[in-house]
Amino acid sequence: MFKIFSKYSKGYRVPAVLTPVFIVFEVILDVLIPTLMAYIVDVGGSIATGTYQFGKQGNEFWDKLLTNNPHLASGTTLLWTLGGLCLGVALVAMLFGMLAGRTVAIAGSGFAANLRKGLFAKVQDFSFTSIDKFSTAGLVTRCTTDVNNAQQSYMQLLRIVIRAPLMLITATIFAYRMAPDISWVFFVAIPVLGIFISVLSVFAHPLFKKLVNSYDQMNASIQENLVASRVVKAYVREDYEQDKYDKSASIVKFARVACERLMAFMHPVSMLIIYLTIVSILAIGGNRMIDGTMQSGALTSLVSYSTQILMSVMMVCMVIIQLVLSRASIVRIEEVLNEQSDIVDGANDKVVGSGKIVFDNVSFSYTNNPDNLTLTNISLTIESGQTVGIVGGTGEGKSSIVQLIPRFYDVLSGAVYVDGTNVKEYNLKNLRDGVSMVLQKNLLFSGTIESNLRWGNENATMEQIVEACKIAQAHDFVSSFPDGYQTDLGQGGVNVSGGQKQRLCIARALLKRPKIMILDDSTSAVDTATDAKIREGLKQLDKDMTVIIIAQRISSVQDCDQIVVVDEGKIDDVGTHDELLARNTIYQEVYYSQQRGEE
Repeated sequence: MFKIFSKYSKGYRVPAVLTPVFIVFEVILDVLIPTLMAYIVDVGGSIATGTYQFGKQGNEFWDKLLTNNPHLASGTTLLWTLGGLCLGVALVAMLFGMLAGRTVAIAGSGFAANLRKGLFAKVQDFSFTSIDKFSTAGLVTRCTTDVNNAQQSYMQLLRIVIRAPLMLITATIFAYRMAPDISWVFFVAIPVLGIFISVLSVFAHPLFKKLVNSYDQMNASIQENLVASRVVKAYVREDYEQDKYDKSASIVKFARVACERLMAFMHPVSMLIIYLTIVSILAIGGNRMIDGTMQSGALTSLVSYSTQILMSVMMVCMVIIQLVLSRASIVRIEEVLNEQSDIVDGANDKVVGSGKIVFDNVSFSYTNNPDNLTLTNISLTIESGQTVGIVGGTGEGKSSIVQLIPRFYDVLSGAVYVDGTNVKEYNLKNLRDGVSMVLQKNLLFSGTIESNLRWGNENATMEQIVEACKIAQAHDFVSSFPDGYQTDLGQGGVNVSGGQKQRLCIARALLKRPKIMILDDSTSAVDTATDAKIREGLKQLDKDMTVIIIAQRISSVQDCDQIVVVDEGKIDDVGTHDELLARNTIYQEVYYSQQRGEE
């Protein structure tokens, strides 16, 4: 926990240091006020009874200070002066408190900003394996709710961890000096209060842990509903989604109520201990006033000190409880920050010069379990400039093969070579700059069509953007929009159809001018004529560019230089369309079933 506080406070350590400095001055002044008030009460009482004598009120510190200022000998003048002094001390204490509040706000906000940046940067470095490990909703909760909890703890540490112990020690010393024979009450009340709140914090931790985990479930429900809102409405499942969200919100409610119930129990018991302490002091001090061994000002001061002392204990315990709450959040944050990506950047700065790809006896598992392989003994050579199709049933491993090329995942055994170099040796940026991949799930970002296309090349000219769109058969429909390339796509590209979205994603990938282009079932939403035009355009762009097409439709791959048939994670056969149609049973079944479907 403290390692995170130290690391992510960088850049905001000056206000973090100034905060306890201001608080030290604030506490010293706050502790002086009860002694000053006691003297005011004693002076006022002696004036009222006619026993007032200048510099002889029984308080050694103030009596000595006043005897050096004979112009204050008048009782009325002294009262006004002491009142003004008390007000001035209170105002200066308030000023230091305000300064501490300002610096702690700057330090806390800066810490939270650094921590969020660190979390987001870490997520950006995640491999697909790490992304699969954490849910999207869980990562969102960690970057929001959990960071807020950590921020609150950090701010309380800066303020209360300095203020409360210092107040406790100094107030206890002043109280003991004022009435040593009554101060034993504090030494009984402090341990009782501390033990009670410490026991409470032990029960609080599992409740807080359950609470932050319940936020993940609720956020997941919200995210799924928003992303799939069109599907929900199409199937008229709003009531079902509402019930599902209500259940997750109820879980959060019950977890929160359990935490609040525990916290609510703490306050009255703590106040009871404080009030019993004050009553004890009043009872003992009242008897001493009757005996004439204590003045009323001293008793008033003791009551004030008792409040300061016990409130300090409460503040310390509250920090402990906040740390207990934050521990659950910080553990979740550390899980992300300490996650080690299984994709390690290679040391080779080589740039991909050709699109030749070699799979050398590759086996792969998403769980890194050799007994649960997704791909088994894949050996395949794709020459630079070839167009290769990959076909097979759903879940047979087609997408898994191509995701090994840009190292979205690493092989379990064997090796993948691009341009004669093992992909593990490449600098990831150089490798992925040489590979464009249009995934099965076509994703566009909020913003204009042009801004989305510039993801492929932020420095692309408008002529290059138009050329890429023409090859992807997207230019005509983009031009039909009133705002053309400045058309706003909305969140996730909701303002365009599935086929239009696919073509824009292909155009975006083309702007990279890659050596290897991978189309992972990315023309499934376009008609066969448009599909053929896109494939023809790809070859016109760069005859040395290797194109890999994963498709369900045989018509999308039948003109490829070679076609790979994948079955149960293995390569069943490799050949041209005519060769496979003549000899491969799987290919024949797919082809003829599609022919019958078309008829």
